[in-house]
Amino acid sequence: MKTFASFVGFQFLALCLSFAVHSSAGAEDKTPTLLDVPPLTLANEPVNPPETIFLPTRDLFRPLIADPKEPRFYLSYRLFKFNSTKIHGAVGGYGEIFGLYRHTNNSGGYSWQANFGGGAHAQFDLHAPSLDLVNTDYMIGFPFSFRKGNESYRVALYHQSSHLGDEFLLHNNISRLELSFETIEVLRSMEWERWRVYYGGEYIIHQGPTNIKPAAAQCGIEYYATKAGVGWGRLVGGWDLKSDQAHDWSLNSSVKVGLQFDSSASNGRTMRLLVEGYKGFSPYGQFYTSASRMTYVGIGLALGFE
Repeated sequence: MKTFASFVGFQFLALCLSFAVHSSAGAEDKTPTLLDVPPLTLANEPVNPPETIFLPTRDLFRPLIADPKEPRFYLSYRLFKFNSTKIHGAVGGYGEIFGLYRHTNNSGGYSWQANFGGGAHAQFDLHAPSLDLVNTDYMIGFPFSFRKGNESYRVALYHQSSHLGDEFLLHNNISRLELSFETIEVLRSMEWERWRVYYGGEYIIHQGPTNIKPAAAQCGIEYYATKAGVGWGRLVGGWDLKSDQAHDWSLNSSVKVGLQFDSSASNGRTMRLLVEGYKGFSPYGQFYTSASRMTYVGIGLALGFE
C-alpha cells in the first residue's frame, strides 16, 4: 500500500513538473494550430493583382513644361533677337503623347505604359507681309513610360524632319537644309508635392543627309503650386537646360512661368498662360546647325491633356 501511494505521488509530482515546464515555455515555443497558421500563398501569386488599361488617359511620365520640343498644343508670341537683329514671330504647335496600353503594378513594383507621340512645331515671321512660315519640325515616335512612387522614366524612339516654308525661301537668300534623324531619348524624373527634377539625354542613331554630332544632355526643375493663387489659376513654372555635342556642349536655357487652370473634371486637361524666355542655339530643325546664338522673350497659351 505504501509502495502504491509512493508510486501515485511520484506520478502526480512528475505531471505537475511537466505542466509547469510547458506553461513557462508556452510564450516562446507555442505549437501553432490551424487557427494560428495564415492561409498559404503561392510564391508567384501577387498579393494585389496587376491592372491593365487599354487606351489610358494621361501618361505615367508628366510632360515637361519648359522643353521647346515637348509635343503639345500651344501658340506663342515671341520677340526674337539674333545678334543685333530683332524679329517679331509667332510660334505654334500641336502634338500629344497618346496612351495605348498601361500595366499597373499594385505590389510596389514598376508600372509601365506604351504610348504613341507626335506633333509639329512651326515658326512664323510677323514682319513679312504674308506672315511667312519660316520652318516646321515634324516629330513622330513611340515613348514608353515607367513609374514607381514618385520616380518616373521616359524612354522614347522618335523621328524628326524639318522643312522651310515656301514663302520664306522665296523672300530670303538661304540654303535649304535637308534635316532628318532618328533619336533615342531617356529621361528620369523625381517628384515631390510641389517640385520636380529631371535629367537624361538623347542620342541620334540615324540621320541623313546631315552629319550632326549625335549626343545631347538635358536636365530641369519644375514647380507646381497645389492651390489656386490668382483666380482659378495656380502657379507653375519650369527651367529646362540642354547641351549638345553639335555645339561643343554650350548651354541652352528655356524658362516658362505662369498660371495653370485645371479642368473641374478629373480628366487631366489643363490650360496654361505662360511668360517665356530662351537663350542659346536655335532648337528648330532648319537652324539647328547654325553657329549663331539667339534669345527670345514672349507670352504663350498652352493646352494640356496630362
